[in-house]
Amino acid sequence: KTTEYPHKAVVSTQSTGASEISNANSRQNIKKLIKDGLIIKKPQTVHSRARCRKNREARRMGRHTGTGKRKGTANARMPEKVIWMRRMRVLRRLLKKYREDKKIDKLMYHALYLQSKGNIFKNKRVLMEHIHKKKAESARLKTLQEQAEARRHRSKAAHERKLARNAQKNAEMFAHIEDNVAEEES
Repeated sequence: KTTEYPHKAVVSTQSTGASEISNANSRQNIKKLIKDGLIIKKPQTVHSRARCRKNREARRMGRHTGTGKRKGTANARMPEKVIWMRRMRVLRRLLKKYREDKKIDKLMYHALYLQSKGNIFKNKRVLMEHIHKKKAESARLKTLQEQAEARRHRSKAAHERKLARNAQKNAEMFAHIEDNVAEEES
């Protein structure tokens, strides 16, 4: 028979040593009993974490996380505020980087900053696409304005040439008429 004590020692009480153990009342006697092998230390019980590690690895791969395993609400498990903060930080970091790299000017930065705060952009990819689209649109408008300006300039020059030509024709015509009038008078 073995008796377990709080200090993790196993006292084996065989019929031969039962009386000896019960009579032991000093440290010296106990030491002697340990030496004789009547009192032996119990080996530590194994508390393995192998199963726990295996389960954690499986959870990282998405196992054991279905609806039946969930206790809290979706918001309790992953708060909406945390998701919002992460998203805002990502978008604002991107805007700041683009502004420093001179990809966007400060006016566009401010407009996009307010739009991202207003929940216009779902993620970084959408914001980047929007920026590229805006830049392409502004570049297109700029080229169209330049073309229109060039067209206006050309047409104005042509108009001035036409006026000059007409004035010259008129002057020649008047000179010819004056010559004819002078010939008729003489």
